[in-house]
Amino acid sequence: MAKEAVKLIANNKKAYHDYFIEDKYEAGIALFGTEVKSIRMGKCSIKEAYIHVVNGEAFIYGMNVTPYEKGNIFNKDPLRERKLLLHRVEINKIAGKQSEKGYTLMPLQVYLKNGKVKVEIGVAKGKKLYDKRADIAKKDLRRETEREFKIKNL
Repeated sequence: MAKEAVKLIANNKKAYHDYFIEDKYEAGIALFGTEVKSIRMGKCSIKEAYIHVVNGEAFIYGMNVTPYEKGNIFNKDPLRERKLLLHRVEINKIAGKQSEKGYTLMPLQVYLKNGKVKVEIGVAKGKKLYDKRADIAKKDLRRETEREFKIKNL
């Protein structure tokens, strides 16, 4: 079987800092031609984006796709809502999680997979301040032990 070519376009690092990611899904995005060209050039941001399920369809809001320079009249609004392409079973699962208190749907990354634009969706639960402090302490401890290990092995 052929190996899948994956090229990362946008990453949402803040989502991992502010939320516990419990589940991940891969979805396609319904885009227009000039938007695809712009995304291929890496002009996409998902920092302020979120996902909402409406009438059995999933949409991504706040995803900024910079207009393509050579697109002129064919360019669309950079912040328009875009439909996510998921199976019905997946939409029902994430809609059930979204309805629970404390859960939200976040885009984690946008990437090209075999020439198609995909978005990774995370079912996330918000972290409290003490959770964030604990994560920072773990990272610091891990960094310190790696530094010590490196010094010992020189």
